[in-house]
Amino acid sequence: MDANVPAAPDPRLDDAFDLYEAGDLDGAIDACQGILQFDGKHYGALYLLGSILGEKRRLTEAAAALGRAIAVDPSRPLAHFNLANVLQWMDCHEEALAAIDAHLALKPGNAEALALRADCCVELGRLDDALSSAERAVAAAPASAEAHNICGVALGKLGRFADASACYDKAIALNPRYAEAFHNRAIVRQQLGSNDRALDDWRKAVALNPDDAEAHYGLGEHLQTAGRIEEALASYERARRLKPNLDFLSGTIHYARRHLCDWSEFAAATEQICGAVASGERVVEPFAMLAISDCNALNRKAAEICTASKVKKTAPPRPFPRAARGDKIRVGYFSSDFHMHAVPHLMAGVFERHDRTRFEVSGFSFVSPRGDAMTKRLERAFDRFLDVSDRSDRQIAELARDLAIDIAIDLNGFTCAHQIGTLAERVAPVQVSFLGYPGTTGAALVDYLIADRVVIPEAQRTHFSERILRLPNTWFPYDRTCEIADDTPSRASRLLPERGAVFCCFNQTYKITPDGFSSWMRILRRTPGSVLWLLRDGETVAKNLRREAEARAVDPDRLAFVGRLPMAEYLANYRQADLFLDTFLYNAGATACDALWAGLPVLTRIGEAFAGRLAASALTAVGLPELIARSQAEYEAMAVDLATNPDKLAAIKAKLANNRLTTPLFDTELFTRDLERAFEAMCERHRLGLPPEDIDLAP
Repeated sequence: MDANVPAAPDPRLDDAFDLYEAGDLDGAIDACQGILQFDGKHYGALYLLGSILGEKRRLTEAAAALGRAIAVDPSRPLAHFNLANVLQWMDCHEEALAAIDAHLALKPGNAEALALRADCCVELGRLDDALSSAERAVAAAPASAEAHNICGVALGKLGRFADASACYDKAIALNPRYAEAFHNRAIVRQQLGSNDRALDDWRKAVALNPDDAEAHYGLGEHLQTAGRIEEALASYERARRLKPNLDFLSGTIHYARRHLCDWSEFAAATEQICGAVASGERVVEPFAMLAISDCNALNRKAAEICTASKVKKTAPPRPFPRAARGDKIRVGYFSSDFHMHAVPHLMAGVFERHDRTRFEVSGFSFVSPRGDAMTKRLERAFDRFLDVSDRSDRQIAELARDLAIDIAIDLNGFTCAHQIGTLAERVAPVQVSFLGYPGTTGAALVDYLIADRVVIPEAQRTHFSERILRLPNTWFPYDRTCEIADDTPSRASRLLPERGAVFCCFNQTYKITPDGFSSWMRILRRTPGSVLWLLRDGETVAKNLRREAEARAVDPDRLAFVGRLPMAEYLANYRQADLFLDTFLYNAGATACDALWAGLPVLTRIGEAFAGRLAASALTAVGLPELIARSQAEYEAMAVDLATNPDKLAAIKAKLANNRLTTPLFDTELFTRDLERAFEAMCERHRLGLPPEDIDLAP
């Protein structure tokens, strides 16, 4: 804000300005208002009042005062400039752009104004316009660190991460204490895969500006992605002290604590988050919400809030031509997980089995290929494997359109690297959400959500924004070529007792709740000699869970832990367990399928929400619906009954062994054909010019 008053001499205004210069902002405001009581069209008083109110972040009043000043004399460029700043702070970006254009009409070539114009255009998603303005700002003031910084922002939004990083390098060279440039460079270095250098930048950003809550939040997210949860949590807590209502922060802290099985704030945080979502607040990312709420309506609300906050308005996409019947259907799978990850673990066999006489299949990878065995397999499985990590949402959409993609399958949804902005650009005439995110996107930009009759029963249909395509047999794909190690580890090698029931749950730790854990401890108390075998995600997790076991009158030594292993060895571990105990709210998904594939029965409790019905879907598809409990009491009774009745448990295992290769769950070929029927049904409606509708495929 510039409070210099370009007006004719006026002693009253001079007094107001002296108060402002002395730091007495309230006195200056009073002085300006005193002038306006006698002369409501006094330009200088209106201008100074609006500028000071802007500095005090009384933004609505500031905009009103500056607007009145401009009405008195629209020829003064500074009033337009200050109004643009105020409107930008108010997130009124269209109005801010109009104000800055009015300023530039009076004062062309002003580098500071051009930089602000670029910032407005970034917020509006007009990225080419933003870059043009930023480059003009740099040309007008090559020594301006701010101009180079906003040029980097525009380039980064356009997916030109290396060029963006170079702009930030220039900004930092001009101003080595420019915290915002370090903050922004950290983001693009993450995109470039330079994670260690990104971490250095995050640390520099918070060191230079310790009061920047967003930088502490960004540092925390970076640390959490690297698996350094405790350090991440410390950064999140610093952000919360600085800005308690920072978007999505409360939910992120709760999610991080859940990864550590730190339940010290569990009940209060859960209540606060659910209440805030119901009120429309930006408090939690939708993926974290799935582990908090078993209510589809509330989960949809969280998704809608997130979509509204992250998707900028874009120009209407040009219409898609309708493909002729008989042409191959071009399918594009979009994901950030085309490496060793649960999604391709489930889907790789499907990619390989697509009928190439009827389908052309492309993979669009949002991250640079890692070169692991899974990535190499996927590169062979797709007709075309495309690294789009260095492209903007608009550029990815243009590429997909150039390739005439008919159906875009988003395998991410609201996971850690979701690309909802890409779908907002309309990459294909039919856009579909599947597998990565078990819930609704709450977004009109997604046409279909793939499900089955178990995960989305008709009674819950109303809580999903997409049209529902129900597959006839199961929602789960699985690669039936997945190998299990021949050598079964001994119980002793896994620190398990030779005798007694071994319950296991290798779900990720954020899915474990205090109530669910209490249920497990009651099962242990009722099953003498039994143990619970869990995934070890660090020493803190083991320590916290052992403490919680002791608090529930269970010997902590009855908890056993195993670290992460290569897939074949991990699957072999299931042979030493007797029963898989599922988590409630967010069930086992791929993990339930893994246990069943290895021959281990899974006991689940079915919920209301999509994520709480995953294991029930898998059990139904493998012919074991008797392992689906309807209440926690039934779940506990069934677990104890199976653990204490060896013959009954043996019969269940024998049934699973018989069903394993004869039921739909592990029939990769059948699933692929079902999925292709779904694609054909969706495409046919588009070819006929019909809107999406719910589709239930017959078996």
